[in-house]
Amino acid sequence: MRSLINITDLSVEEIEELIAVANDIIDNPKKYREKCRYKKIATLFYEPSTRTRLSFEAAMLELGGSVLGFSQASSSSVSKGESVADTVKTVSCYADIIAMRHPKEGAPQVAKMNAGIPVINAGDGGHNHPTQTLADLLTIYREKGRLNNFTIGFCGDLKFGRTVHSLITALSRYTGIKIVLISPEELKLPSYVKKDILQKNNIEYVQTTDLEAVMPELDILYMTRVQQERFFNEEDYLRLKDSYILTPEKLKNAKVDLCIMHPLPRVNEIAPSIDNDSRACYFKQVKNGKFMRMALILKLLEVQ
Repeated sequence: MRSLINITDLSVEEIEELIAVANDIIDNPKKYREKCRYKKIATLFYEPSTRTRLSFEAAMLELGGSVLGFSQASSSSVSKGESVADTVKTVSCYADIIAMRHPKEGAPQVAKMNAGIPVINAGDGGHNHPTQTLADLLTIYREKGRLNNFTIGFCGDLKFGRTVHSLITALSRYTGIKIVLISPEELKLPSYVKKDILQKNNIEYVQTTDLEAVMPELDILYMTRVQQERFFNEEDYLRLKDSYILTPEKLKNAKVDLCIMHPLPRVNEIAPSIDNDSRACYFKQVKNGKFMRMALILKLLEVQ
């Protein structure tokens, strides 16, 4: 029985296989409409979510399955003090697979150790978000036709951004990747990610605070919001929240085929006027997330 807690739980070959299945789902949706008939996914979301939760639910429904779960901890027995271990043992009696989001790093790993069914980490604190990474990889593949030999800039909150940490980890296994880290000093990529992922895998990277200076060299720009919920005090958040705002003016020297990505939700770090730019790929990411989650559900449930 397989679970997905960290993106490295999947080999490069398995990621390519998921991309191939997702592309087939896009091309032949009717073929997959009954694949998970009578199967149930439990979405256990201890933290607010729009895209990820609805994406998992849409994925299972489009595979012919059904959905149960909760969208906030206060509406479950967690509010009575029930542990993650007991919750997943209980839910394992009702569902075939679990997608869990939790504010505490490591909670999905605890769930995996106690559940009798596959567990998918749908985001744990500032730690990992592997299914967003799968959505990101499918988006890059569909936009660029490859997962190697490009320069990607990560901009914004690189300290708490679990989507950034997961995608950097995934890309470290491909060749010819150059990473540009763009952030305020206070929100730099954690040193453990630089040491354990970038340096360990000999990934070329640079750090800067100046987005416009590096814009011309980027093939992909991955914007992130400054996450208010990860800050300990309001003052620091207010000081840093508008550090980077992407506007048409700032894209003047960008490549014509730049791929602009964002895991969403955005606050104001991408001007709405960019939504109509052909380089804006963030709503494509949303759709790609559903297709990759469909492929992942099929894989973990071993549905042919």
